[in-house]
Amino acid sequence: MTTELVRECAIPTALGALRAGVWVPDLPGPLPGIVLVDGSGDGAYDDWGGWPERIADCGAVVLTHDKPGSGGSPGNWMDQDLDDRCVETLSAIRVLRAQPEVAGPIGLFGVSQGAWVAMLAATSDSSSVDFIVSMSGPGVSVHEQDRHRIEVALRSSKLPPSDVDEALIWIDERTRRLLAGESLDQIIDEQRLRASRPWSPIALEFFDQPEALRYLARVLAFDPVPILPHIACPVLALFGAADTLVPVTASVEAFITHLPRLPGDPNGLAVFPGANHGLFTADPIDGVERTSQLAPGFLPMVTAFIEHVHSIG
Repeated sequence: MTTELVRECAIPTALGALRAGVWVPDLPGPLPGIVLVDGSGDGAYDDWGGWPERIADCGAVVLTHDKPGSGGSPGNWMDQDLDDRCVETLSAIRVLRAQPEVAGPIGLFGVSQGAWVAMLAATSDSSSVDFIVSMSGPGVSVHEQDRHRIEVALRSSKLPPSDVDEALIWIDERTRRLLAGESLDQIIDEQRLRASRPWSPIALEFFDQPEALRYLARVLAFDPVPILPHIACPVLALFGAADTLVPVTASVEAFITHLPRLPGDPNGLAVFPGANHGLFTADPIDGVERTSQLAPGFLPMVTAFIEHVHSIG
């Protein structure tokens, strides 16, 4: 199947227009639509590494957009919280719904943190979100997910257990103080005192600078568990068993326990053996097409889910 970027467009936001693009598969239409919701970090609409084409080939028109401050778009994603991202995502749905190739259900394909954003969008405006595909979306709080990521990295290093314990004590203390609203400047100063500790390069990675720590403080209180019972649309939750960033077992339990059972039982969940956070089963190899390294059955499962939600309207 041939899928290509057919047009650029823009997502209106309070910060200004964010660049966006629309990918249309070579299939008879009209077709359902999917907004790809990026994970944490920078995110330009045209820097998804083949994902718009892969998901469009599953049978949907796909829209991606810049995060604020990425790809030349205005703003700064580090000044946002998840509610801000939710508002942008709902605006992107409205733009996608207006595309001439689109009719029928509009869904969200949330990657990692983007799955949290998709959950928020589905519960804040249930009439706009018709289905969710959650790829490596944690079913636990921001603190639990990030603590898990750090602990896995620490325990896979050659650091002694005492250093691992010391690092996690600081991570827990930092979380407690951030959630309590204590002075960020004071927390940053105290974290700098620990910068020479042998565990620092691992435990403080990503949140070792003031701007990044302020961003963490904005999102840290989020927990999907209270939201899951209020999601009224079909959800397909997909995980890689070898994911080192997300606590897969706890996340699976959360989705199974808290997602409501809908008429016709359209929800789905799968854990792919040997797959990582990106649902790949191998590292990139020169000359090997990256899509061929995705977990077997992953894309067919997404295709079947989209076909099903389209058939039930």
